[in-house]
Amino acid sequence: MSVNFNLYMNDVVRMSREEAVEAGYRELRTPEEVDEAFSKKGTTLVLVNSVCGCAGGIARPAAAHAIHYDKRPDQLVTVFAGQDKEATARARSYFTDYPPSSPSFALLKDGKIVKMIERHQIEGHDPAAVVAELQAMFEEYCEEL
Repeated sequence: MSVNFNLYMNDVVRMSREEAVEAGYRELRTPEEVDEAFSKKGTTLVLVNSVCGCAGGIARPAAAHAIHYDKRPDQLVTVFAGQDKEATARARSYFTDYPPSSPSFALLKDGKIVKMIERHQIEGHDPAAVVAELQAMFEEYCEEL
């Protein structure tokens, strides 16, 4: 039995995208979409998505569960590292003082980075710990809905 690697990866990418969108995150696939989203007043949570195991097993589940909280960002967006390369590069240009990291989360307020959860804070942790970190960010920087 042979598996076509490209078809397999297309399925993995599609499912990874759908998981983030179904959780309520809007995909930003171009640099222009990133600039438009990041220029909005208020708080923006950015999920830097990827196809790695810690994205699928930890980051995306945490992204879905963390938003069920009294305080929450005004907008939820996602860029896909390794897939939408230009959009991801543009998003990372806003994450000053942080190296590229995927998966990761960035919280922006009025277009400026205020907090980041990097891969090393996701990989090897359970989703509940990442949810707690996200909700602590929401508590500090976001308004009650």
